[in-house]
Amino acid sequence: MNEHTHILEDGTVVTHSHDDHHDHHGHHGHTHSHAHTKAVLNRMSRLIGHLESIKSMVENGRDCSEVLIQLSAVKSAINGVSKIILKDHMEHCIVDAVRDNDKEAIDQLNKAIDQFMK
Repeated sequence: MNEHTHILEDGTVVTHSHDDHHDHHGHHGHTHSHAHTKAVLNRMSRLIGHLESIKSMVENGRDCSEVLIQLSAVKSAINGVSKIILKDHMEHCIVDAVRDNDKEAIDQLNKAIDQFMK
C-alpha cells in the first residue's frame, strides 16, 4: 500500500493511499473519493465563517469599501477552492475518462471550466 502525503498551501495535510482507487472503477457517477475533499471542506468552512463576519459588518454599518475588500478576499478564496477541485478532478477523473474514452465526462469537465472561467 503506497501512501503519499501532500501539504497544501494553506497547511492542510492530505494523505492518501493508492489502494483505495481500484474498487471504484466500473461504475459511473461521482462516488470516487477525492484526495482533497478534507482540504476543500476546511476551506469552505472558513469561507462560510468569513461570509458570516462580512454579513455582520454590513449589519453594523461598516464602511462599504471595507466590506467590498472582504468580499473580494472571499471571491479569491472561492476561486482557490474551485481550482483545487478542478485539479483534483483532472488528476483522477479525467485520467480515467481518457483511458476509458469517456466522452461525456470530458464534455462535463469542459462545461465546468466554462462556468468557472466566466
